[in-house]
Amino acid sequence: MPAISHANEFEGTNMKTIVSIGVVLIFVALAGIAQQQVAVEQQSSSETAPKVPYRIVGTMSQLMVDIIFPTSDDLFYIVRKPPSNDAEWGAIERSALTLAESANLLLMPGRARDQDKWIADARLLLDAGNLAFKAAKAKDYDAIVALNEQLVTACTTCHQDYRPNYRRRR
Repeated sequence: MPAISHANEFEGTNMKTIVSIGVVLIFVALAGIAQQQVAVEQQSSSETAPKVPYRIVGTMSQLMVDIIFPTSDDLFYIVRKPPSNDAEWGAIERSALTLAESANLLLMPGRARDQDKWIADARLLLDAGNLAFKAAKAKDYDAIVALNEQLVTACTTCHQDYRPNYRRRR
């Protein structure tokens, strides 16, 4: 009988070991999942996002003439030919998105002229463009027309601050 008792002790010890290992594995797995979740949350934070190298391709003049002027004109002159179908609304939506994102291009290091007025002026454009994009997605013609003054203010404020002789007669 002592041999059977010893076998039961061995089986009891094995069972305790298996349960202990199982509990440890569960804790390790949960810790790993928690670490992955923290890593994902950190990656989504703009403060801890890795610095992505960028390269400025166009000049400030090209950005204005080739991107900002045409897209703002699409919004300024929407009253001349209001969009009447999905394709035309899609074009207005693209122009509004491009205009809003162009403000981010103005904020890039190497383009920002200073950290005061330039930033504030670019944010005026970003805000107007963002609202226009939302209105275009909703196909809200009246909202886009109502944004005209806000967009004019964004443009003229920046031009008065940074374009010499803006609106002065020669």
